[in-house]
Amino acid sequence: MRYLVLSDIHANLEALEAALAAASTADAVLVLGDLVGYGADPNAVIDRVRALPHASVIRGNHDKVGAGIDSVRSFNHLARHAIEWTAAALTPDHRQWLAELSRGPQAVDDLVEICHGAPFDEDFYIFDELDARRALAEQTRPLCLFGHTHVPAAFRFDGDFESFGPPKGAKFDIVLHDDVRYLVNCGAVGQPRDGDARAAFGVLDTVKKRLTVRRVEYDVGAAQAKIIAAGLPEVLAQRLGVGR
Repeated sequence: MRYLVLSDIHANLEALEAALAAASTADAVLVLGDLVGYGADPNAVIDRVRALPHASVIRGNHDKVGAGIDSVRSFNHLARHAIEWTAAALTPDHRQWLAELSRGPQAVDDLVEICHGAPFDEDFYIFDELDARRALAEQTRPLCLFGHTHVPAAFRFDGDFESFGPPKGAKFDIVLHDDVRYLVNCGAVGQPRDGDARAAFGVLDTVKKRLTVRRVEYDVGAAQAKIIAAGLPEVLAQRLGVGR
């Protein structure tokens, strides 16, 4: 099985299309939440994801707030402004679809499970070694794929804990060994925050036991122009150019 791994698209249609084109063929798609928020194409991104064959999609915190099933209280000023705009821009059909998304973690098969934040809390941010150790202890599959932080990261545990990320460059291969637990963030498609503006995604080959983290250029200028034209804060457009 060959899975395409997408997380934190954040209504960035240009980045999503570039990732889909670069990934080529996949047997199924895993979407780790936050389809909307920050960007100017929430409805178009939802339509594109809904059209993907054999897609497993879980919700993120922006999806919950945009759909009206969670509070905006935990969001900072910029995120609040963007998600309020998003909620108003969503069609009733798209809002309902977001509201009905499954929560993580979700077991995909015997090898992999997916979550937005962490296996123990869908909204928790995994940033450091302590967070990663807790997640590795609580995941139910050898490989747990997560998002939420917008920063690629890779951890493993085989009796000893090791952080062997973050994945850097245009392509980073992780060979999955038996009797080892892995916790990997393939980065954000539409809102990278690691100083690399390119869209990030993953490709998991369960036969070869290999997870590849990829980066791909996309039309940042077009995504920025849409944000500004929508009347969203200009800083949301600026940050796309620097990956922060």
